[in-house]
Amino acid sequence: MAEKAWSGVFDEATDRRVEEFTQSVSFDRRLYAHDIRASIAHAQMLAKVGLISQDECRQIERALEEIRLEIEQDKFPFRSELEDIHMHVERALIERIGDVGRKLHTARSRNDQVATDMRLWVREAIDRIDQRLIDLQRAFVGRCQGDAGVILPGYTHLRRAQPVLAAHCWLAYCEKFQRDRERLADCRRRANVSSLGAAALVGTSLPIDREDVAKRLGFDGVAANSLDVSSDRDFIIEFAFVLALVAEHLSTWAEEWILWSTIEFNVIKLPEAFCTGSSIMPQKINPDVLELIRGKTARVVGNLQTLLVLVKGLPPAYNRDLQEDKQPLFDSFDTVAASLELAAPLVAGIELNREGIAERLDRGHLDATTLMEYLIGRGIPQRTAHGLVGRLVRKALDRGVRLADLAIEDFKEAHADLDEGVYDVLGVENAVAAMTSYASTGPEQVKQQVECWKERLIAVGENV
Repeated sequence: MAEKAWSGVFDEATDRRVEEFTQSVSFDRRLYAHDIRASIAHAQMLAKVGLISQDECRQIERALEEIRLEIEQDKFPFRSELEDIHMHVERALIERIGDVGRKLHTARSRNDQVATDMRLWVREAIDRIDQRLIDLQRAFVGRCQGDAGVILPGYTHLRRAQPVLAAHCWLAYCEKFQRDRERLADCRRRANVSSLGAAALVGTSLPIDREDVAKRLGFDGVAANSLDVSSDRDFIIEFAFVLALVAEHLSTWAEEWILWSTIEFNVIKLPEAFCTGSSIMPQKINPDVLELIRGKTARVVGNLQTLLVLVKGLPPAYNRDLQEDKQPLFDSFDTVAASLELAAPLVAGIELNREGIAERLDRGHLDATTLMEYLIGRGIPQRTAHGLVGRLVRKALDRGVRLADLAIEDFKEAHADLDEGVYDVLGVENAVAAMTSYASTGPEQVKQQVECWKERLIAVGENV
């Protein structure tokens, strides 16, 4: 019974099976550094307001640092009967410094303690994911110069649609991951609020200084309602959502490159260091890393669903259900972080199959839309021009030729005002060059966007 911080009112010992069922130290031990940091800040505040002496504060600090070192050196014993990382640290502290250690929990509950630890962890995790997204963006932008001028077939419905510069494709992913970074920054702002001082649910009658603790821990401020803060897991769910969206974007990229690396598409060659083989088919070079990134997205999305269902029926203040918030969040973070770690070098390591791309680039009449817009520019209504070009494409399909291979008589038959100038917009190079709208795949527009991204990422590097 002495092992339990809450056992004073109990006459019976906890059933061993209950101890195993309710323990969380097997997964929340990764919060040890955050718990110790918050505890030190709490002790320093207690000393500042006179609830403990400066000497007691120093004893607590020294002992907590010793505990931190033991955990990092894998010399610290973990026991399920102590439930969680918070009680492990507190019990070790008391064993070292006795009653002084028992004073640390003054004006604090495990409810606001764990919420604070999780906010510190989420803040750090957000920063780590953000940096890996930056690394991935740099990998995509880094490809743009070497791949300048390479034209790829663009697809909709997995059918060839219009020609697009390779660099334009790379920057499309930069945009997706930039939105993820902005969501992370927004999530970080709501997570960066101190919970300490809310105590169990109604605050404390002791003369604490919540702002002091918040400042020591680098929080932007303190939570404004003690009842809300002990049950608030919005910041965890929000982070899980952002991680799910990052995973979705990675999955989109993985799916595209899995297709592109097939013989049927033959657009890219994946670095063999990021592929695996077959135990039965000697010729196979499989895109397993990309497939697993795509597959692991299911887990990340499932973790978000778990968290949403976890809190849907909980009343205000703390409920033990909230212990279950950590495993899905930790798993989502670990999964996305690992995927991002592999993504950047994989992006940098691919080779574009330039000959294969060029050999088949004229297939699919990718210049049809540009021809339609050429006709619109000559005063032909869009719907009329659309139908006219559709008939020209049918004629080219029946003959097995490109639009550029049709005779001028075919174009004049379609519309009497057409002349030799029509050939200036036909062919994939001309079709790409014709694009002038902002953010289009036109060479000048892409060049401007590449430079913009270089400047943006340089500025980010200066701020890290």
